[in-house]
Amino acid sequence: MRFAALILAISVSFKTINYSQEGSSQKKLLIRCDDIGMSHSVNLAAQELIETGLIFSASVMFPCAWYQEGVDLLKAHPEITVGIHLTLNAEWKNYRWGPVAGKDKVPSLVDENGYFFPSRAAFFANNPKLDEVETELRAQIERAIKSSLKITYVDYHMGTAVDKPEMRKIVEKLAGEYKLGISRYFGEVELKNMYSDDIAAKKDSLYGRLSEMKAGEVNLLVCHIGKDNDELRAMNDMNSFGLTEMSKHRNAELNALKIAKKENIFELNNIRLVNYNDLVEEIGLDKMKSPVSIRYFSPGPAFSGIDTSRFLSSVYSYRFQTENYIPTGK
Repeated sequence: MRFAALILAISVSFKTINYSQEGSSQKKLLIRCDDIGMSHSVNLAAQELIETGLIFSASVMFPCAWYQEGVDLLKAHPEITVGIHLTLNAEWKNYRWGPVAGKDKVPSLVDENGYFFPSRAAFFANNPKLDEVETELRAQIERAIKSSLKITYVDYHMGTAVDKPEMRKIVEKLAGEYKLGISRYFGEVELKNMYSDDIAAKKDSLYGRLSEMKAGEVNLLVCHIGKDNDELRAMNDMNSFGLTEMSKHRNAELNALKIAKKENIFELNNIRLVNYNDLVEEIGLDKMKSPVSIRYFSPGPAFSGIDTSRFLSSVYSYRFQTENYIPTGK
Protein backbone atom coordinates (compact mmCIF):
# COMPACT_ATOMS: atom_id res chain seq x y z
CA MET A 1 0.00 0.00 0.00
CA ARG A 2 2.82 2.39 0.82
CA PHE A 3 4.39 1.72 -2.59
CA ALA A 4 1.06 2.29 -4.35
CA ALA A 5 0.56 5.53 -2.44
CA LEU A 6 4.01 6.69 -3.46
CA ILE A 7 3.29 5.98 -7.12
CA LEU A 8 -0.02 7.84 -6.86
CA ALA A 9 1.71 10.79 -5.23
CA ILE A 10 4.22 10.91 -8.05
CA SER A 11 1.37 10.82 -10.56
CA VAL A 12 -0.53 13.65 -8.90
CA SER A 13 2.52 15.83 -8.32
CA PHE A 14 3.60 15.39 -11.93
CA LYS A 15 0.29 16.72 -13.19
CA THR A 16 0.70 19.95 -11.22
CA ILE A 17 4.27 20.74 -12.23
CA ASN A 18 4.64 23.68 -14.60
CA TYR A 19 8.03 23.96 -16.16
CA SER A 20 9.38 27.21 -17.54
CA GLN A 21 8.66 27.66 -21.23
CA GLU A 22 12.28 28.55 -21.88
CA GLY A 23 13.93 26.29 -24.42
CA SER A 24 16.63 25.24 -21.96
CA SER A 25 14.01 23.66 -19.69
CA GLN A 26 12.05 21.89 -22.40
CA LYS A 27 12.07 18.13 -22.18
CA LYS A 28 12.13 15.93 -25.26
CA LEU A 29 10.40 12.57 -25.29
CA LEU A 30 10.62 9.98 -28.04
CA ILE A 31 7.98 7.26 -27.77
CA ARG A 32 8.89 4.13 -29.72
CA CYS A 33 6.17 1.53 -30.15
CA ASP A 34 7.65 -1.88 -30.94
CA ASP A 35 6.24 -5.02 -32.58
CA ILE A 36 3.98 -3.38 -35.17
CA GLY A 37 2.99 -6.10 -37.65
CA MET A 38 3.48 -8.87 -35.11
CA SER A 39 -0.25 -9.50 -34.89
CA HIS A 40 -3.61 -8.06 -35.87
CA SER A 41 -4.15 -7.03 -32.25
CA VAL A 42 -0.97 -4.97 -32.14
CA ASN A 43 -1.91 -3.30 -35.43
CA LEU A 44 -5.35 -2.42 -34.04
CA ALA A 45 -3.69 -0.86 -31.01
CA ALA A 46 -1.36 1.15 -33.25
CA GLN A 47 -4.34 2.42 -35.20
CA GLU A 48 -6.06 3.55 -32.00
CA LEU A 49 -2.94 5.37 -30.86
CA ILE A 50 -2.46 7.05 -34.22
CA GLU A 51 -6.04 8.31 -34.12
CA THR A 52 -5.31 10.21 -30.90
CA GLY A 53 -2.77 12.35 -32.73
CA LEU A 54 0.08 11.23 -30.47
CA ILE A 55 3.54 11.64 -32.00
CA PHE A 56 5.50 8.39 -31.88
CA SER A 57 7.81 6.14 -33.89
CA ALA A 58 6.56 2.74 -35.04
CA SER A 59 8.94 -0.23 -35.29
CA VAL A 60 7.68 -2.90 -37.70
CA MET A 61 8.50 -6.63 -37.55
CA PHE A 62 8.80 -7.49 -41.24
CA PRO A 63 9.16 -11.29 -40.84
CA CYS A 64 5.73 -11.57 -39.18
CA ALA A 65 2.46 -12.65 -40.78
CA TRP A 66 0.67 -9.38 -40.08
CA TYR A 67 3.38 -7.00 -41.30
CA GLN A 68 1.52 -6.12 -44.51
CA GLU A 69 -1.49 -4.88 -42.55
CA GLY A 70 0.89 -2.77 -40.48
CA VAL A 71 2.42 -1.41 -43.67
CA ASP A 72 -1.00 -0.46 -45.08
CA LEU A 73 -1.90 1.29 -41.82
CA LEU A 74 1.31 3.31 -41.77
CA LYS A 75 1.04 4.22 -45.45
CA ALA A 76 -2.25 5.90 -44.58
CA HIS A 77 -0.51 7.89 -41.83
CA PRO A 78 2.75 9.32 -43.16
CA GLU A 79 2.99 11.52 -40.06
CA ILE A 80 4.19 8.44 -38.16
CA THR A 81 7.92 7.75 -38.36
CA VAL A 82 8.63 4.14 -39.31
CA GLY A 83 11.54 1.90 -38.38
CA ILE A 84 12.53 -1.73 -38.83
CA HIS A 85 12.40 -3.92 -35.73
CA LEU A 86 15.26 -6.20 -36.78
CA THR A 87 14.11 -9.67 -35.77
CA LEU A 88 16.07 -12.85 -35.10
CA ASN A 89 13.77 -14.48 -32.53
CA ALA A 90 10.24 -15.89 -32.53
CA GLU A 91 9.26 -16.21 -28.88
CA TRP A 92 5.56 -17.13 -28.92
CA LYS A 93 4.40 -20.72 -28.49
CA ASN A 94 2.28 -21.90 -31.44
CA TYR A 95 2.81 -18.60 -33.26
CA ARG A 96 6.20 -18.65 -34.92
CA TRP A 97 7.88 -16.91 -37.82
CA GLY A 98 11.05 -17.48 -39.77
CA PRO A 99 13.55 -15.62 -41.92
CA VAL A 100 12.59 -13.30 -44.74
CA ALA A 101 15.60 -14.59 -46.68
CA GLY A 102 14.27 -18.15 -46.52
CA LYS A 103 15.38 -20.94 -44.18
CA ASP A 104 17.62 -22.55 -46.82
CA LYS A 105 19.74 -19.41 -47.08
CA VAL A 106 20.23 -18.97 -43.32
CA PRO A 107 20.15 -22.48 -41.80
CA SER A 108 22.17 -21.53 -38.73
CA LEU A 109 19.49 -19.03 -37.67
CA VAL A 110 16.55 -21.45 -37.50
CA ASP A 111 15.37 -24.55 -35.66
CA GLU A 112 14.45 -27.89 -37.21
CA ASN A 113 11.10 -26.48 -38.35
CA GLY A 114 12.59 -23.43 -40.04
CA TYR A 115 11.54 -20.93 -37.37
CA PHE A 116 13.67 -18.44 -35.46
CA PHE A 117 14.68 -19.57 -31.98
CA PRO A 118 12.55 -18.28 -29.07
CA SER A 119 15.42 -16.88 -26.98
CA ARG A 120 18.79 -15.21 -27.35
CA ALA A 121 20.41 -18.13 -25.54
CA ALA A 122 19.00 -20.67 -27.99
CA PHE A 123 19.95 -18.46 -30.93
CA PHE A 124 23.60 -18.23 -29.90
CA ALA A 125 23.76 -21.87 -28.81
CA ASN A 126 23.17 -22.78 -32.46
CA ASN A 127 26.35 -20.92 -33.48
CA PRO A 128 24.81 -18.47 -35.95
CA LYS A 129 27.02 -17.62 -38.89
CA LEU A 130 27.70 -13.92 -39.29
CA ASP A 131 27.28 -13.97 -43.05
CA GLU A 132 23.83 -15.49 -42.58
CA VAL A 133 22.94 -12.85 -39.99
CA GLU A 134 23.85 -10.17 -42.52
CA THR A 135 21.88 -11.96 -45.24
CA GLU A 136 18.75 -12.06 -43.09
CA LEU A 137 18.96 -8.52 -41.73
CA ARG A 138 19.55 -7.23 -45.24
CA ALA A 139 16.50 -9.17 -46.45
CA GLN A 140 14.37 -7.54 -43.75
CA ILE A 141 15.61 -4.08 -44.71
CA GLU A 142 15.00 -4.77 -48.39
CA ARG A 143 11.45 -5.97 -47.68
CA ALA A 144 10.82 -2.80 -45.69
CA ILE A 145 12.13 -0.55 -48.45
CA LYS A 146 10.15 -2.40 -51.12
CA SER A 147 6.98 -1.80 -49.10
CA SER A 148 7.24 1.85 -50.24
CA LEU A 149 7.13 3.10 -46.67
CA LYS A 150 9.61 5.80 -45.76
CA ILE A 151 12.01 3.96 -43.45
CA THR A 152 13.99 6.16 -41.08
CA TYR A 153 15.70 3.90 -38.55
CA VAL A 154 16.36 0.39 -37.29
CA ASP A 155 16.20 -1.14 -33.84
CA TYR A 156 16.36 -4.71 -32.60
CA HIS A 157 13.79 -7.19 -31.30
CA MET A 158 14.89 -8.62 -27.93
CA GLY A 159 18.30 -7.06 -28.50
CA THR A 160 19.61 -10.11 -30.35
CA ALA A 161 20.90 -8.29 -33.43
CA VAL A 162 23.30 -6.24 -31.30
CA ASP A 163 23.97 -8.75 -28.52
CA LYS A 164 27.56 -9.38 -29.68
CA PRO A 165 30.09 -6.81 -30.93
CA GLU A 166 30.47 -8.60 -34.26
CA MET A 167 26.71 -8.52 -34.79
CA ARG A 168 26.49 -4.87 -33.79
CA LYS A 169 29.01 -4.15 -36.53
CA ILE A 170 26.69 -5.79 -39.05
CA VAL A 171 23.79 -3.60 -37.95
CA GLU A 172 25.98 -0.50 -38.17
CA LYS A 173 27.24 -1.52 -41.61
CA LEU A 174 23.73 -2.03 -42.97
CA ALA A 175 22.41 1.16 -41.40
CA GLY A 176 25.24 3.07 -43.03
CA GLU A 177 24.70 1.40 -46.38
CA TYR A 178 20.97 2.15 -46.41
CA LYS A 179 21.37 5.55 -44.71
CA LEU A 180 19.22 4.70 -41.71
CA GLY A 181 19.36 5.86 -38.13
CA ILE A 182 19.86 3.39 -35.30
CA SER A 183 17.72 3.64 -32.20
CA ARG A 184 19.75 4.54 -29.09
CA TYR A 185 22.59 5.91 -31.26
CA PHE A 186 21.44 9.53 -30.93
CA GLY A 187 22.36 9.78 -27.24
CA GLU A 188 18.87 8.93 -26.04
CA VAL A 189 18.42 8.59 -22.29
CA GLU A 190 16.28 5.51 -21.88
CA LEU A 191 13.42 5.55 -19.41
CA LYS A 192 12.48 2.25 -17.79
CA ASN A 193 9.72 0.76 -19.90
CA MET A 194 6.29 -0.09 -18.49
CA TYR A 195 5.95 -3.59 -19.89
CA SER A 196 6.47 -5.46 -16.62
CA ASP A 197 4.73 -2.97 -14.33
CA ASP A 198 1.46 -3.97 -12.69
CA ILE A 199 -1.46 -3.84 -15.09
CA ALA A 200 -3.53 -1.54 -12.89
CA ALA A 201 -0.60 0.83 -12.38
CA LYS A 202 0.42 1.49 -15.99
CA LYS A 203 -0.81 5.08 -16.05
CA ASP A 204 0.86 5.88 -12.74
CA SER A 205 4.02 4.21 -14.03
CA LEU A 206 3.95 6.34 -17.18
CA TYR A 207 3.44 9.57 -15.24
CA GLY A 208 6.23 8.55 -12.88
CA ARG A 209 8.58 8.00 -15.82
CA LEU A 210 7.70 11.40 -17.24
CA SER A 211 8.46 13.07 -13.92
CA GLU A 212 11.99 11.62 -14.11
CA MET A 213 12.79 13.14 -17.51
CA LYS A 214 15.73 15.47 -17.86
CA ALA A 215 15.73 18.73 -19.79
CA GLY A 216 18.20 19.03 -22.63
CA GLU A 217 18.14 15.28 -23.31
CA VAL A 218 16.21 13.08 -25.69
CA ASN A 219 14.33 10.72 -23.39
CA LEU A 220 13.39 7.38 -24.97
CA LEU A 221 10.35 5.40 -23.85
CA VAL A 222 9.96 2.00 -25.50
CA CYS A 223 6.35 0.78 -25.48
CA HIS A 224 4.58 -2.49 -26.25
CA ILE A 225 0.92 -2.00 -27.09
CA GLY A 226 -1.87 -4.36 -28.06
CA LYS A 227 -5.55 -5.16 -27.64
CA ASP A 228 -6.71 -7.59 -24.99
CA ASN A 229 -8.54 -9.95 -27.34
CA ASP A 230 -8.66 -13.67 -28.12
CA GLU A 231 -5.78 -13.46 -30.56
CA LEU A 232 -3.31 -11.89 -28.16
CA ARG A 233 -4.55 -13.91 -25.17
CA ALA A 234 -3.65 -17.10 -27.06
CA MET A 235 0.01 -16.08 -27.35
CA ASN A 236 2.38 -17.38 -24.66
CA ASP A 237 6.01 -16.30 -24.36
CA MET A 238 8.39 -19.27 -24.18
CA ASN A 239 11.04 -17.26 -22.32
CA SER A 240 11.30 -17.59 -18.54
CA PHE A 241 10.68 -13.88 -18.11
CA GLY A 242 7.55 -13.87 -20.27
CA LEU A 243 4.56 -12.12 -18.77
CA THR A 244 1.37 -13.84 -17.74
CA GLU A 245 -1.69 -11.96 -19.03
CA MET A 246 0.53 -10.36 -21.65
CA SER A 247 -2.48 -9.07 -23.60
CA LYS A 248 -3.75 -7.17 -20.55
CA HIS A 249 -0.32 -5.63 -20.02
CA ARG A 250 -0.20 -4.40 -23.62
CA ASN A 251 -3.77 -3.09 -23.52
CA ALA A 252 -3.06 -1.22 -20.28
CA GLU A 253 0.03 0.34 -21.83
CA LEU A 254 -2.04 1.49 -24.79
CA ASN A 255 -4.64 3.00 -22.47
CA ALA A 256 -2.00 4.81 -20.43
CA LEU A 257 -0.65 6.52 -23.55
CA LYS A 258 -4.15 7.43 -24.73
CA ILE A 259 -5.05 8.93 -21.34
CA ALA A 260 -1.82 10.94 -21.23
CA LYS A 261 -2.64 12.38 -24.65
CA LYS A 262 -6.25 13.13 -23.68
CA GLU A 263 -5.19 14.86 -20.46
CA ASN A 264 -2.60 16.98 -22.32
CA ILE A 265 0.10 15.81 -19.94
CA PHE A 266 2.88 16.44 -22.44
CA GLU A 267 1.86 20.00 -23.31
CA LEU A 268 1.10 20.92 -19.69
CA ASN A 269 4.58 19.90 -18.62
CA ASN A 270 6.57 21.44 -21.47
CA ILE A 271 7.42 18.08 -23.02
CA ARG A 272 8.14 18.12 -26.71
CA LEU A 273 7.29 14.83 -28.40
CA VAL A 274 9.83 13.96 -31.08
CA ASN A 275 10.35 11.07 -33.48
CA TYR A 276 13.31 9.60 -35.33
CA ASN A 277 12.72 11.83 -38.33
CA ASP A 278 13.34 14.76 -35.99
CA LEU A 279 16.55 13.25 -34.64
CA VAL A 280 17.91 12.48 -38.10
CA GLU A 281 17.18 16.04 -39.22
CA GLU A 282 18.31 17.84 -36.05
CA ILE A 283 21.27 15.65 -35.03
CA GLY A 284 22.21 13.91 -38.27
CA LEU A 285 23.26 10.39 -39.15
CA ASP A 286 26.92 11.38 -39.05
CA LYS A 287 26.58 12.39 -35.39
CA MET A 288 25.30 9.03 -34.17
CA LYS A 289 27.30 7.55 -31.31
CA SER A 290 27.69 3.84 -30.85
CA PRO A 291 26.75 2.32 -27.49
CA VAL A 292 29.66 0.09 -26.51
CA SER A 293 27.96 -1.95 -23.80
CA ILE A 294 24.52 -3.43 -23.40
CA ARG A 295 23.53 -5.62 -20.47
CA TYR A 296 20.43 -7.75 -20.62
CA PHE A 297 18.73 -9.14 -17.56
CA SER A 298 16.87 -12.43 -17.75
CA PRO A 299 15.68 -13.99 -14.47
CA GLY A 300 17.48 -17.30 -13.95
CA PRO A 301 17.34 -20.16 -11.44
CA ALA A 302 17.86 -17.78 -8.52
CA PHE A 303 14.40 -16.36 -9.24
CA SER A 304 12.65 -19.73 -9.13
CA GLY A 305 9.25 -19.37 -7.51
CA ILE A 306 9.25 -15.59 -7.90
CA ASP A 307 6.77 -13.75 -10.10
CA THR A 308 9.23 -12.70 -12.80
CA SER A 309 6.62 -10.48 -14.44
CA ARG A 310 7.70 -7.88 -11.89
CA PHE A 311 11.14 -7.72 -13.47
CA LEU A 312 12.16 -6.09 -16.70
CA SER A 313 12.95 -8.64 -19.37
CA SER A 314 15.87 -6.52 -20.43
CA VAL A 315 17.81 -3.80 -18.70
CA TYR A 316 19.98 -1.58 -20.79
CA SER A 317 23.11 0.17 -19.58
CA TYR A 318 25.06 2.32 -21.93
CA ARG A 319 28.15 4.35 -22.13
CA PHE A 320 28.92 6.21 -25.31
CA GLN A 321 32.15 6.43 -27.23
CA THR A 322 33.77 9.81 -27.50
CA GLU A 323 34.17 9.38 -31.23
CA ASN A 324 31.15 9.49 -33.50
CA TYR A 325 29.85 6.43 -35.28
CA ILE A 326 30.40 7.16 -38.96
CA PRO A 327 27.97 5.41 -41.34
CA THR A 328 29.78 3.37 -43.98
CA GLY A 329 28.75 1.98 -47.32
CA LYS A 330 26.91 3.69 -50.12
